Amino acid sequence: MTKTVHFHPTKEFKDRSRTTLESPGQRKNFRGAMDFLQAKRRAQFPDQEELSSLRELGASIRRYSLANLPKLLEQLEENLTANGIRVHWAQTPSEANEIALAIAQRVNAKKIIKGKSMVSEEIGFNHAMEAAGIEAIESDMGEYIVQLAGETPSHIIMPAIHKTKQDIAKLFAEEVPGVSYTEDVDALIQIGRKVLRHKFAEADIGLSGVNFAVAETGTLCLVENEGNGRMCTTVPRIHIAITGIEKVVEKLEHIPPLFSLLSRSATGQSVTTYFNMISGPRKPDEKDGPDEVHLILLDNGRTQAYADEELRATLQCIRCGACMNHCPVYARIGGHAYGTTYPGPIGSIVSPHMLGLDTTYPLAFASTLCGACSEVCPVMIPIPEILVRLRNEAQASQKSGNATLRGSGSARTTLGASVWTAWAYVYSRFKFYRLASWFMSRGRALSPTEQGAWTRSRTPLVPAPKRLRDLLKDRKKP
Repeated sequence: MTKTVHFHPTKEFKDRSRTTLESPGQRKNFRGAMDFLQAKRRAQFPDQEELSSLRELGASIRRYSLANLPKLLEQLEENLTANGIRVHWAQTPSEANEIALAIAQRVNAKKIIKGKSMVSEEIGFNHAMEAAGIEAIESDMGEYIVQLAGETPSHIIMPAIHKTKQDIAKLFAEEVPGVSYTEDVDALIQIGRKVLRHKFAEADIGLSGVNFAVAETGTLCLVENEGNGRMCTTVPRIHIAITGIEKVVEKLEHIPPLFSLLSRSATGQSVTTYFNMISGPRKPDEKDGPDEVHLILLDNGRTQAYADEELRATLQCIRCGACMNHCPVYARIGGHAYGTTYPGPIGSIVSPHMLGLDTTYPLAFASTLCGACSEVCPVMIPIPEILVRLRNEAQASQKSGNATLRGSGSARTTLGASVWTAWAYVYSRFKFYRLASWFMSRGRALSPTEQGAWTRSRTPLVPAPKRLRDLLKDRKKP
């Protein structure tokens, strides 16, 4: 459990993508998994009118929550505190880890058991705890598998979707003491359960994520299927929940539509197995539950997205993963190629705010802009439009006033800017355009056969032998 996870720089995105594309087996596995998830989602929404209505409602709730976010966060803190939950604010991942570490050191914690939490992946929680001599072990089966393998999740809902049963069988046989190689799926699940069952009782702290935080009641809602979330939030004496500041909603009545959209869009279930609602630590007359409950509210670039009216829609996300399941790019290269905590279309628009556009701008260009992601997004995030905005930001000139994000202009080069300036000059002046098109059509034989990435999988671009105006002129001749 002490393997080091290697986080991949985004600048190597193309190389990692090419590696996956050259692996027919991995491509076949991902394609099969995505087809399966798409079919399950379609089966959950047979009535298109109901789907449209539910999406409109879900999007309205998320927009309303974000429009009132500062007020709702204050209300949430007030009611959580009244319920006995201690609220902590963190601007950066390091601050969030420091808060959790301070809690752990105060109670002399040696072991932390974790429910599924993508925000904990975002902040590198496991490695921060390991550096302090505290064991943090994943209890979600998919997360446990990738942790055992020293990897990161490749999907936000199904972390180990890139693994075959043969991969997992080999991993368990090598890493779990006393386990023999078996490809029986039920047996593999039982092996994982047996290992993790003891960890719940041994853990000093349980850590979880939060799917929704209700401001009016001070309630933390967790959606899960395995029961590990319920175990890690009730068995250990300390419960730490961590979430992004955007997960708050105003009322409990806002939860059912979002829950319905989340479970049906994510895994193709009408409802998940467990829906947990936590409103405080164990009371004196209660037999189970933690003595302390803490909530860490994380910013990590979310306020940058919130400050821009167009980019604010990014924060509507309820982390269902449907955009990944339907994305033709993600389906071919998988999650690890992106090199970020959140892969796929949603990761391409979330990551620039967390890591800076200077390190993540290639992801904005890793899209066909086909619109499949926005068509299936349960809360109607206009992902293609935001991707175009990020592309423009990446190429923006600092002098133009269009560079508003951290890392804006990172993809801009002197040569590229000069070429586009010349192109704009020619195409905005009719005489120059006529002259340039004449030279291109007459000099078509000089067109290069190698045209960078274009000719890797396409034939070279060659100007037509005659311009449109020439063809029209010939047509008028008798």
